[in-house]
Amino acid sequence: IDFDVGLRNLDLIMGCERRVVYDLINVIQNEATLNQALIKDKHCDNLYVLPASQTRDKDALTRDGVEKVLNDLTDKMGFEYVVCDSPAGIEQGALMALYFADEAIVTTNPEISSVRDSDRILGILSSKSRRAETNSIPVKEHLLITRYAPERVEKGEMLSVQDIQEI
Repeated sequence: IDFDVGLRNLDLIMGCERRVVYDLINVIQNEATLNQALIKDKHCDNLYVLPASQTRDKDALTRDGVEKVLNDLTDKMGFEYVVCDSPAGIEQGALMALYFADEAIVTTNPEISSVRDSDRILGILSSKSRRAETNSIPVKEHLLITRYAPERVEKGEMLSVQDIQEI
């Protein structure tokens, strides 16, 4: 599910941008069904994309609406895994994806500002997710470091893995 409402791009990355008819917001607002909005990948039998809206406001994402979509995907349609592509930053799309997460892969670059932002996201997962609110098993967290170059670390141009862990 692409949660980047207003700035969707998962459809572009997945090569299905010309096949988008309905989107996540259409489903939440009962303007389309999940079956109408899901786009089946042409190369992988069990992969579907639910695009974000390009034209709607982020406020159209409601907790009840997102919960219904996720429940329908798992309970009614039998999806074992639902990957929620969250936008950068802390806004409605990201907060919805974080709230319902069972497991999270947070990406960061080896730069102080990116690591600090990722630390904030991890803090939200541990304090404001549904699991945190209900005192359930914590969200399983993973930190994925992108654009890492050991030679730049040696030159002091980039944070090391140890530096990132300490932050």
